[in-house]
Amino acid sequence: MLDVTGLEAAYGDSRILFGIDLSVGDGEVVTLLGRNGMGKTTTIKSIFGLLPPRAGRVVVDGADLTGAAPHLVARAGLGYVPEGRQIFPTLNVEENLRATAKPGKWDIARIYELFPRLKERRRNMGNQLSGGEQQMLAIGRALMTNPRLMVLDEATEGLAPLIRADIWTCLRRLKDEGEAILVIDKNVDALTTFADRHVVIEKGRVVWTGTTAEILATPDVKDRFLHV
Repeated sequence: MLDVTGLEAAYGDSRILFGIDLSVGDGEVVTLLGRNGMGKTTTIKSIFGLLPPRAGRVVVDGADLTGAAPHLVARAGLGYVPEGRQIFPTLNVEENLRATAKPGKWDIARIYELFPRLKERRRNMGNQLSGGEQQMLAIGRALMTNPRLMVLDEATEGLAPLIRADIWTCLRRLKDEGEAILVIDKNVDALTTFADRHVVIEKGRVVWTGTTAEILATPDVKDRFLHV
């Protein structure tokens, strides 16, 4: 579904990515792991055209979208839940959901089934929601584009444990329904309960990749590359 090869990126003269390779197949859940500042968000921004790559390729279903405008990447079937949520603060919950709606299996009724709290708060403005509710809304808004691949940057950062558990339950359900997912998060133990593969980056380079069984069998990966 998504194939990224040799991706390089920079902010001005500061190079951040040095040849990132990763892929996500149909229905597959892949994690992008690493300490803060290692290039995870830069990788996502480069995939979505928010930061033009210096080199490499981003291919979606065989189409080369390297450096394409973000709306073209979204139109190709990639849904984005950005770090910081970035919902529309002066639109209510339902307006936020309708703003990105595209025909398909995901509609407002299904989003409310997935996140009943959003139905309760559907008339509240985005800036009246808690952090957890905003994250639910950000996920719902991305699903309303009916993507073939969901990309989540810091899926549960800063959320209370109960809300975090709700997000993991949501992602497991999406996987069970055949949704492809690329997720960044620090909760490796939770990710290994449902993810298929893991890509670890360090200083803008892929330093380890493998299946869940392999990362569980290699505890030094977490010690070397993920612990602060």
